[in-house]
Amino acid sequence: MAKAEKRVHVTLACETCKRRNYITSKNKLNDRERIELKKYCPWDRAHTLHKETR
Repeated sequence: MAKAEKRVHVTLACETCKRRNYITSKNKLNDRERIELKKYCPWDRAHTLHKETR
């Protein structure tokens, strides 16, 4: 039987324009809650807060 995936792919959405700009991976065991990162948004042309979406 295969092991459960420890690293899962998550999509990051910009908080100002609500567009899904980035796909990244996170460790499901270490980071239970949704991640928040400051990333560059090409539509806003600025670094904004990006949150994990479902």
